[in-house]
Amino acid sequence: MARMLEIYFGYPFVRYAMIVGVLIALSSSLLGVSLVLKRFSFIGDGLSHVAFGAMAAATVLDVTNDMMVILPVTIGSAILLLRTGQNAKLKGDAVIAMISVGALALGYLFLNLFSRSANLTGDVCSTLFGSTAILTLSVLDVRLCVFMSVVVLLIFTIFYHRIFAVTFDETFAQATGMKADRYNLLIAVVTASVIVLAMKLVGSLLISALIIFPALSAMRIFKSFCGVTAASAVISVVCAASGILLSILASTPVGATIVCMNMGMFALCSLVGLLFAR
Repeated sequence: MARMLEIYFGYPFVRYAMIVGVLIALSSSLLGVSLVLKRFSFIGDGLSHVAFGAMAAATVLDVTNDMMVILPVTIGSAILLLRTGQNAKLKGDAVIAMISVGALALGYLFLNLFSRSANLTGDVCSTLFGSTAILTLSVLDVRLCVFMSVVVLLIFTIFYHRIFAVTFDETFAQATGMKADRYNLLIAVVTASVIVLAMKLVGSLLISALIIFPALSAMRIFKSFCGVTAASAVISVVCAASGILLSILASTPVGATIVCMNMGMFALCSLVGLLFAR
């Protein structure tokens, strides 16, 4: 087993997948704690569908660097979700449902009507559920992921206390003079950026699992914000690394394997939480 892993890690694309997977998992887990506590968990799912629609538009328009289309559209949608979600007549969950379903439908429609690919089904399946192989990550993908992960860590470290205040009591934070809207916007924009980067590894339909599961698993055992955040990061990184290793050895889809590892970890943490609660 050790010899086999040593051989596999001799290939650059395996190292790229491990680096990107671990960094995306770390970034997603930090953002996930705030999103889950603010009951805005499905923003990841909604934005991932928007990213799929933007990717379809970039493919139809034959844009060489599709990131130039996907990233601005997804960030714009994150801002729209945040603004309209505060509308008393249109609740946040309803807005997410409308945007996500609409973007997914339009994206698939565009690909069917204007696709130039001979393997439309394979392309769509790979985008939605992650690539069945880990050969698609380039040096540019790794550099973008490293840069984005550093940005997320810096933001979370610098604005930790403000994010904590906005997450637990936004009304009180505003009463103390804090610009809560700005920090909500910051969280939404960074989340959109991480989701776009994660699409190539786990697929647009599975991204929300990286945001939701580690935070929920940590909450089964820990109660403090700091404890949940730290445990969520560790759980997410462990699940991502083990999922990638298992997918290499068993030749399974990377994204689905990582999500299954997160599901197993959630079950384990739930059991531990029940045992300690007694």
